[in-house]
Amino acid sequence: MGFNCGIVGLPNAGKSTIFNVLTSGGAEIASYPFSTIKPHQGITPVPDTRLKKIGQLIQPNKIIPATLEIWDIAGLVEGAHKGEGLGNQFLSHIRNVDALIHVVRCFEDKNVAYGGEYIDPHRDIEIVNTELMLADLGILSRRITKINKLARAGDKQAREELGVLRKIETGLNEGVLARRIDGIGPEGILKDLQLFTFKPVLFVANLSENESNRSSEYRKAVAQMASKENAPLVPICGKIEAELQELGVDERQEFLREYGFERSGLEEIVIHGYGLLNLITFYTTVSKELRAWTVVKGTKAPNAAGKIHSDMEKGFIKAEVISYENFVSAGSLPDARERGMIALEGKDYEVMDGDIITFKFNT
Repeated sequence: MGFNCGIVGLPNAGKSTIFNVLTSGGAEIASYPFSTIKPHQGITPVPDTRLKKIGQLIQPNKIIPATLEIWDIAGLVEGAHKGEGLGNQFLSHIRNVDALIHVVRCFEDKNVAYGGEYIDPHRDIEIVNTELMLADLGILSRRITKINKLARAGDKQAREELGVLRKIETGLNEGVLARRIDGIGPEGILKDLQLFTFKPVLFVANLSENESNRSSEYRKAVAQMASKENAPLVPICGKIEAELQELGVDERQEFLREYGFERSGLEEIVIHGYGLLNLITFYTTVSKELRAWTVVKGTKAPNAAGKIHSDMEKGFIKAEVISYENFVSAGSLPDARERGMIALEGKDYEVMDGDIITFKFNT
């Protein structure tokens, strides 16, 4: 698994279109609100040119890429916390994701319903943020009620947690997203809460097919909000991405260049998503199987081995490591070994992006 994320946004922002493009998930697409009445889950391979190159060199029997898991839920509307539209009944499906993809409508189409008189990305983002904050306040309220009893009984840990919860509650009531509240305490408490507004967010500006001056204004508005959140922005045209899926690999690059895009929407989301979550990729080649693994930057070699199997972490001895660049230069592991390119690393070694690793361990 690479990472998982949940798609949020207003109805008809293009969430399901983008979900289908990214995952071929088959979510219903319609021009009216609330066509998505049940959550959709999709898993897609992470595009990885390095994995492809390694595969060409070693010719494994099997290649297993990292994957991206995406959840698409019904659009949020103003008043969702009170049951408006479909309410926020599906938010529970994205409580455990690593990050949120916030899709914002930046296109005009008379055939696709919109909840306002004119397209307003700033307003749309604020509506979704407000509903997520209100959902978080509901989570906090239930937790505070539970922990308050323990705090009153003299539980020191409960008192510490209660202080954190109250601080977040105050911030949310003042319209401050949880991830923007300074000094809110132990990370473990926040991890257990799984607050929506504490999760990292990646904005997607869903553009018109022919990006006009008007849609450029919409894109700028999303860029301003993303900058305010210190969040990445990925501009995507859902229609173009859908057409892209029908083309061959070679045709895709030419098609993208015609529209001024360097990479596909999936590639952009993966690149920015990995950066947002501070993730890196390492590779293993065991029993003619080449596989990509995802870990947080700074992960030590034994912990990386544990991603493969817990016994490998417990019995870790050493790791044989070669960088991707050196491996490509050598052309094979035997040649790399002969040229002294493979390093022996111990328990304190921090895995680097692109490492090809063979773990040695006792069972």
